[in-house]
Amino acid sequence: MTQPDKRPSKLLALACDIKLSHSVFALPFAILAAYLAAASQGKLLHHDGVSLLLILVCMFLARTLAMTINRLADHKIDQHKPRTKGRAIPSGRLSFTYVLTVTIVCAVAFIASTSGFYFFRDNYWPLLLSPLVLILLSAYSFMKRFTALCHIFLGSALAISPLAAGIAIAPEYLNQPDLWYLAGMVLFWVAGFDVIYALQDEEPDAEHGIHSIPSTVGTQKALWISRILHLLCVTCLYLFWQSSSHLNMIFSIGVAIVILLLVIEHMLVRDPDTGKINMAFFTLNGIISILLGTLGIIDIVRSV
Repeated sequence: MTQPDKRPSKLLALACDIKLSHSVFALPFAILAAYLAAASQGKLLHHDGVSLLLILVCMFLARTLAMTINRLADHKIDQHKPRTKGRAIPSGRLSFTYVLTVTIVCAVAFIASTSGFYFFRDNYWPLLLSPLVLILLSAYSFMKRFTALCHIFLGSALAISPLAAGIAIAPEYLNQPDLWYLAGMVLFWVAGFDVIYALQDEEPDAEHGIHSIPSTVGTQKALWISRILHLLCVTCLYLFWQSSSHLNMIFSIGVAIVILLLVIEHMLVRDPDTGKINMAFFTLNGIISILLGTLGIIDIVRSV
């Protein structure tokens, strides 16, 4: 009897394993940066459906590749952690070869998608820089084997998204400070909540020689480092708002709400109460990204 095709169920298992819902962290900032880049040319991004679609496809492929590489790199470590031993490869739901194949397909498709900016917008920079982007996204999964600053590197990897989106729409927009302030905000924001997330693995990380700020300095100091990173995040966010001529009162409301949400986040996970990490990690940070992206785009549309 012919065995049924299990590819859809495998793809679903992979999607659940790499948590596609977490794409909400970087995607709104990429779209916001693209809107700002278009606005710098006196245009609105939603009038350029091809570019918007290309950005969405590139973001999906890049994020999928980064997460599958993480699962491939960590599959042996994940077997020994209570939190991660149920992941797809350690549990046997997916094979190493299958995930590797998806990773290769995503890499090829990402480079092919960046070429769309050359064919449709005569912009060769996304295609030229695509291999470098893939290298930077892939490197994070291995940084924690060498340094506790892996959280900063993860923040840098996600901070690429607004820079890349800005370059894709208007390469000259890279000269504007507001795009760099937005990238800095994403860097420190992600690094700060990744330190909080790593609290869950403080003991197994220390046991297996995995570097993280919690496993290196302990919970109490790690929480203070996270607070400092988020203070830097708020500083960059304020400078981003102030430096952009397209962000006005509506976005300022988002800035105030984000500050409040970050305070709530740190109240939820203050030592020794780390039981609410998942709420702080996904719910609050998901609200932050969607809120800033949405309010920023509304302000941009009103100003152009």
